[in-house]
Amino acid sequence: MVDLLGDSLDRALEGAFTRRVPQSAQAQMKYLVKQLKGTRSAAQVLGISQRTVERYVSGKLKRPRQDLRGRLEREVKKRWQPQIRAKARKKAASTDGLVVSTRARFGFEAADGTTDDARIRDITQALPPEYADKLFTAREQGQNEDQLRQIAADGLARMYFRANNSRAHGLGVEFTDVERLDIEL
Repeated sequence: MVDLLGDSLDRALEGAFTRRVPQSAQAQMKYLVKQLKGTRSAAQVLGISQRTVERYVSGKLKRPRQDLRGRLEREVKKRWQPQIRAKARKKAASTDGLVVSTRARFGFEAADGTTDDARIRDITQALPPEYADKLFTAREQGQNEDQLRQIAADGLARMYFRANNSRAHGLGVEFTDVERLDIEL
């Protein structure tokens, strides 16, 4: 399965963390209980019973099932170091931008009489801060993967295919069949 653009954005922000995320199930559960202010809310977020959460916190249970382990890690990472995450997001959205590295099928919508068949391309391209801001804002607002991919396609069209809008004016880019997608801050 190919990583989603939203997941790649989350991973890029995780790269800014200054401390390791808790590793053991007990430490992760304790952190989640503290963040959510109780075992009941932690149980609801994870889709397990309150008693199960209490058993992990006390250390009676140590090794969660694989599906629970994944949900637990995801929920802890989502809440880990929010100020560091916000600072990295702000820096990318205001000064640094981000780098998109992808292998995907790119096709074009161009003026009448010109065509360019879609083909698989490997592209690594820095996008300006405005696209970082658009992507992070769309992710926070719960936009779907297609909408995020369209923002990335617009950025790649401007910076890679139109050379920062200095040529190929009016060229629209289709970004499909993503095989690989990584984002770095």
